[in-house]
Amino acid sequence: MSATVVAGCARCGSALEQGDLRCPICALAVEESSARGMQLEKVQAKVVRCVNCGASLEYSAELKAPRCAFCASVMKVETTADPLEQAESFLPFTADEAAAREALGRFLGEKRFFRPSDLATAAALESLKPMWWPAWGFTAGAQVSWTADSDAGSRRSSWAPHSGQETMSFQNILVSASKGLSERECEQLAAHYQLGSEQKAPRGPEDALVERFDVTRSGARKQILAAVESLACEEMTREHVPGSRVRNLHVAVVLSSLETKRYALPAYVLAYQYKGKVYRVVVHGQDANVVLGDAPLSWAKVVLVVGGVLLALVLLVLLFSR
Repeated sequence: MSATVVAGCARCGSALEQGDLRCPICALAVEESSARGMQLEKVQAKVVRCVNCGASLEYSAELKAPRCAFCASVMKVETTADPLEQAESFLPFTADEAAAREALGRFLGEKRFFRPSDLATAAALESLKPMWWPAWGFTAGAQVSWTADSDAGSRRSSWAPHSGQETMSFQNILVSASKGLSERECEQLAAHYQLGSEQKAPRGPEDALVERFDVTRSGARKQILAAVESLACEEMTREHVPGSRVRNLHVAVVLSSLETKRYALPAYVLAYQYKGKVYRVVVHGQDANVVLGDAPLSWAKVVLVVGGVLLALVLLVLLFSR
């Protein structure tokens, strides 16, 4: 699952990829002569960037889309000269637009107490945009040192200190590079993609847009390390820290290997209008049962609940004040 490897680090021998200015493992600066050999021919790409959320999409004069597919804000045209902003592996759409519309209908029809009772009938679809959002996929090896308190061996005390060191590997982990989708949306979508279906060229609806990468692999290293640390904490709690209760878990991660790939992941971004306000829903491009979105609140129900709670508190105060 690696991107194009063009050289090896002079100090630790780890693989260097196009665009690396430092070794991702030992941080040794890449020699100027090697860096020149690793440079791609500069190509310009015309993109449109949202002035609100910052998402950048590939620009097509034929589509003539002046508003952001994520938040409907105004887009501005700009020209970039960074070939690393391109995805190298596209996952195909396997859910069609009809499935996305049906998913929106199910979402609007969900019976939730604080939603307006007429949401399913009064809401109107305003737009449906198929698109690919960017994510880094990585495989990494790491040496993880950890410390924690647990109830194992605590004797008369509630807690006892523990520590250790483990060699761990992480396979096919996705880290969002999207500005248009929230981190929560990306995490929930990422868990349902079939990475084995990757292709070199996009396959999906003709009007599908592509959100571009805004950072190089070196720039994404902070997010990748944060993802490794989070996964390491989960693994330590589940498998390595003794006892049934754990607190104050801390990990220190040193990467021993890192291979990355730039993915474009399919999703539908839908906007619907309810009583003059626009809300967004995201439907997974490969599993239409995965639906994330915003919905309005019924303020009458909110006031009713708050009023009931306040009334109950007043009655309790009166009861105990007698």
